[in-house]
Order: sequence, then structure tokens, then C-alpha cells
Amino acid sequence: MSLGPHLLGDDTMRQFIAKGYVLIQADQPPEFHRQVCAQLDKILGDEGNPGNNVLPRLPQVGQVFASAPVRGALTSLLGPNYSMHPHRYCHLNRPGSKGQNWHKDDYVFDQNVRHHRFRWVMAFYYPQAVTSDMGATGVIPGRQCHNSISDTDPANTAEPEMKLCGPAGTVALVNFDVWHRATANTSPNQRYMLKFQFLRMAEPQTPSWDNQVEDWQPQAGDVHHRLSSDVWHWLRGAAKATATGDEAMADQLAALDNGDETRRLDAVYNLGGMGTAALAPLLEALRRQARGLTEASLLGTPANPGGRNPAELSAAHALAAMGEGAVEPLVAELDHADWRVRAAAADVLGNMGRTARAAALALGRCLEDSNMWVRRNAAEALGNMAPNDGEIIARLEIALGDGDERVRRNGALALAKIGPQAVSAVAGLTKLLADENRYVRYNGLLALNRIATPAALEVLWADMQTARWCPVTTKETPY
Repeated sequence: MSLGPHLLGDDTMRQFIAKGYVLIQADQPPEFHRQVCAQLDKILGDEGNPGNNVLPRLPQVGQVFASAPVRGALTSLLGPNYSMHPHRYCHLNRPGSKGQNWHKDDYVFDQNVRHHRFRWVMAFYYPQAVTSDMGATGVIPGRQCHNSISDTDPANTAEPEMKLCGPAGTVALVNFDVWHRATANTSPNQRYMLKFQFLRMAEPQTPSWDNQVEDWQPQAGDVHHRLSSDVWHWLRGAAKATATGDEAMADQLAALDNGDETRRLDAVYNLGGMGTAALAPLLEALRRQARGLTEASLLGTPANPGGRNPAELSAAHALAAMGEGAVEPLVAELDHADWRVRAAAADVLGNMGRTARAAALALGRCLEDSNMWVRRNAAEALGNMAPNDGEIIARLEIALGDGDERVRRNGALALAKIGPQAVSAVAGLTKLLADENRYVRYNGLLALNRIATPAALEVLWADMQTARWCPVTTKETPY
């Protein structure tokens, strides 16, 4: 079925970029969603929450994400070859619940930089109608790129809340970095919400939505027009820095460290838009900010529950927005004596994606760096670039044996993004299927599936024979 009629239009894409969410209606009939609720009642009552196994335990939920409206929306946001992440969860909000504090999700036990050029999306599926009193998921529109808000206690939060409500079959697609929470359920009804995650598998080269307008059109209430414009043009496959006005460079450089996050983000894109005129001072700001990091500054917060990636720096975002002119100088920073600078440079190059492909060989060498963060960020960066280079693929295969699971996980995902050209890594990926970490194993399977040679698919089938879950096999019907 053609997704053409179901691709998002420019207005809806602008809403997602500026506000961080969009609501989609799956096309199953009401009875389908009633059956999902009934089965969830039984599964959670008899077996407990199945966690990541909610999809194989209740496979008809997959039909929701296979429906044309949802596929069209995900294709619009993440490109045609997006992938479902193996982490998913059924959230049950019972009557009388008090609700949660505001938080962001971490990247499932990894610490990705929260890039403004989003590559992950969360999907919240409601199998029953949800009204505002039923403990609907709340989001703070327009603050997905902010790592702080006025107060994480909703009783004291100044930013306006949007409760995501809708009929049965509603799927809320939200920017992965959105501030969100379960709100209090003051109704007599329980509320199910099934959370799934999806990620981009290839950097955008052309618009993947029903795009009719080339330039970004500022949205009412969006205080970060240049940030939004950068994301818009990147999604169109034509990343370009937005030219700035008369802002004094010295003032903007000082604002990179401003305590007001709105001013800080404005400075990021003002400086990025100045082009190479701002390159030298931005590189110095990157070094200074990176070297100023301490162990305490990397600990978990409501914005980064699992801890912060050391490359989460305002100067790094500005250099990524600058684009091609910053590539060669950043490659030089990969040899900096301080690992924090190397890790930041690797991540910035990765955030540029295909624009920075000339850095791929240098990033491949970073996979042997003495510091885990440098290796991890280099592996993720290579996935965004997806270079078809035998030496880099060989280095990524070696990285599958790294002592840190975050490096192995990102190395396998990079090979999955490279796809059929990574055929030489099948042996290394096969060994990965015995990894102690479930997400490393999954990325290995994903890579084998996308390489898709007979040898790769044979390994995939053999693993499935012992790993598959039969949804009708329970303690009542064991065979």
C-alpha cells in the first residue's frame, strides 16, 4: 500500500519540530482495541507486566504500528527505513494514582547526546479512549531541546502542560527528548498506555514527508526559530546554517554559558549561522567546556536519568549547526590530549552525519581510543555517516568485542545502518548474539537482518529458533 496519502504535511511536521508531538489515529476498528485491553487485563493480572516482551506476548499490537497512518507518520519523521527499538513497556495508570514528576527518558541504559536533529521518536499507544482525568500522558510542548525546566514537581512547574488525549487507537508520536509524565488518574477507569520507540536508520537526503515548501516558516509560540529551521533543513536533506543578523560575536560566545537555557540555545544557532568566522572561538569554547566537566557534572538528573554524555555541550551544538566548514578542524581535535575534547569532537562530527563523511577514517581509528566515551561516540558517529569502507567496517567489527556494552551496542547499530555493505562483519555479529546485554544482542540481529545475505539470514533463523516467544503458550496451555 502506498503511504502517500498518509505522509505528514508541512504543517504537521512544523508542529512536531516546534512542539515535539503529533497525534495519529490508527485505522483498526474499535473492537480491535477493546480486545487489546481485555487481553492486557488478563496478561497483567495472571502473569505480571511482560516488559519488553509485551509485543511477542500480544503480537496484534504490531498491527497498530503497521497501520498506514502510523507508518506514514513514522516514515515522515524518521525516513522510510526506520526501525522499532526492542525496548517497549505497558504502562498501567490505575484510578487514584498521584501522577509522576516531569522527566525525560534515557536512551535505554545508554547516554546519547540529546541532539536537536532528532533520530529517535517515542510512540504512546492508547488501546482505550483517554480523557484528561484518566491519567493521560502529559508533555511540555516546545521544551524538548531544554535540559531544564522551572521545576520538575508539577505543582510548581511554570511551563504549560499538554495532556495527550484521544479515542481508542490514538498513537502519540513524541520527540524522544520531550519532558513528559503520567498525570494523576482521578477517574474511576484504569488507563493503559503502551510505549514503543523507533529510530532513524539513515540520515535524510530528501524530505520523507509530503513536503511542499522549501523554507522553514516560524511557528506561533516557538521561541527557537533558528533551531527549528536547522532541523527542518536537515530533515529535507539540505542542512544549512541560518544566516544571522547583527548579533555581536563576543556577546553570543558569552551566552553559550548563560544560565538561561533559552538564551544559550539562541546563541548556539546565532554562532552556527556565522559560519567559519566563528569557528576558532567556538573550537576554543568546545575545549574549555569539555575540560571543565567533572564526574559530578555527568551524574544522573531528571533530564538525563542514566547520566550525561560528556559531549552534551552548547559549543558542540553550535559547531554541528555550522556544518562542513568545521569538519577538518574537528578531525584535528580527535587527537587532543584530553579525552573529553576527543569525545565531544567525535559526537559533533556524528551529528553532522553525511556532511562529515570525510572524517570517517579518523573516527574509525577512535574506536581504539583508551577512553570509553571516545570509542562510544565514534561508533555512534560512524552509524550516522554509514560509510561503505572496508577498513571502517573491519574496525567496527573489532569494536563488537569492546569491554563496554555501550561501545558494542553502538558498533552493532552502526553496522546495521551500513547494511549490505557490512557483509564482512557477519562472523563478528554472530558472536555478538551470545552477548550478556539484551540490546547488544538485538542490534546484532538487526544488523544481520539488514545485511540479509543467505549466511546472515541463516544465523538469524537459528537464533530465532531458540529465542522466539509463542503468544498462546502459557501455564494454562503449555503445548
